[in-house]
Amino acid sequence: MKYPVESAEMAGFVAQLEDINALAENSPGFVWRLQTDDGDATGIDFFGSDVLVNMSIWNDVESLYNYVYKSAHAKIMSRRKEWFQRVKQAYTVLWWMPEGEIPSLDEAKSKLELLKTRGPTTQPFLSNRLSRLRTVE
Repeated sequence: MKYPVESAEMAGFVAQLEDINALAENSPGFVWRLQTDDGDATGIDFFGSDVLVNMSIWNDVESLYNYVYKSAHAKIMSRRKEWFQRVKQAYTVLWWMPEGEIPSLDEAKSKLELLKTRGPTTQPFLSNRLSRLRTVE
């Protein structure tokens, strides 16, 4: 993030979290998302106080793609430069999970580190753009 999550500069982003999380939860293919008792993950300081964690499970790639790029989520994220610094390394990673399992933050960190050091493999297979996933299937 460019600013602390509770700052006035992040208010435009934070104000949309409840709606965008509800959109995800009601989207076809959605299974689970990481959240605290507050209903979002902004209070999770796992990667540092300037990093928001977003972790979710979807039934299939197409459902995730549709949510990310073909829903109101895309409009909100078109404004991400207002709230987030440009990251030059991999910050998004996808991997297959056995049905019924929930990933841990440690597992997510491990998959992201593997992606950073080895690049896309059959374990972690996505870096900065979900659209790349279509070529990996």
